Amino acid sequence: MEALSIAAAARAGGWRALATLALVLALAGPPARAEEAPAWPDDAVHRLAALALVQTLNADLLSHASATLTLDRWCAAHRLAEKPLIVADRVRGQDKPAGPEIRALLKVDADEPVRYRRVRLRCGDKVLSEADNWYLPARLTPAMNETLETTDTSFGRVVKPLDFRRTTLATRLLWQPLPEGWAMGTPLPPPGPGALDFPDFLLEHRAVLTLPDGTPFSALVESYTRQVLAFPLALPPPSLPAP
Repeated sequence: MEALSIAAAARAGGWRALATLALVLALAGPPARAEEAPAWPDDAVHRLAALALVQTLNADLLSHASATLTLDRWCAAHRLAEKPLIVADRVRGQDKPAGPEIRALLKVDADEPVRYRRVRLRCGDKVLSEADNWYLPARLTPAMNETLETTDTSFGRVVKPLDFRRTTLATRLLWQPLPEGWAMGTPLPPPGPGALDFPDFLLEHRAVLTLPDGTPFSALVESYTRQVLAFPLALPPPSLPAP
């Protein structure tokens, strides 16, 4: 009954209700440690919460230049690890040459060297994103290039001294926990007998990083995993405030 009342309020308030729910969840009290988190129940409350949280992460990524630093904050705020610091794990042996589309984004011809780097960004033992990165070594410092070639340090941390800008070209939700038109009365999925089934990836971003003068030096494809929601939710009150 509580799930139905929250879902009804959400339909009435639309995105305002999503924002309210996010605030309710933030103020509901400290959650248990993430590694002790139970599975999320498959009901309207948790589907609405999942949508609110993924959209909150999406907005945070869109409003900051560094995905690494954004995930640092997300990791700390949701207690995903005892040491809330994003670590980059290199994935080797899966190189993807820069095709015409990537070179066009970087504004270079076919002769310009473009390096490729694939990493998994994790918080503790939880992989929060997988990223493909094509970058121009000629537009970085020798020290930056050496660090990128010889260590697993995340790209965002290495190039932070460049005071770079991020332009998001596309963002795509890879999972819809609620049906299209849910805010207008489309029937919600009935509660399931088991846990809410998250897909492997929830969100995708395509972006270009530029120097302060607008010169591009990196093209990115980032896929955010279900582990961004690998924490327990404190139970919200039985209904949301009226909009």
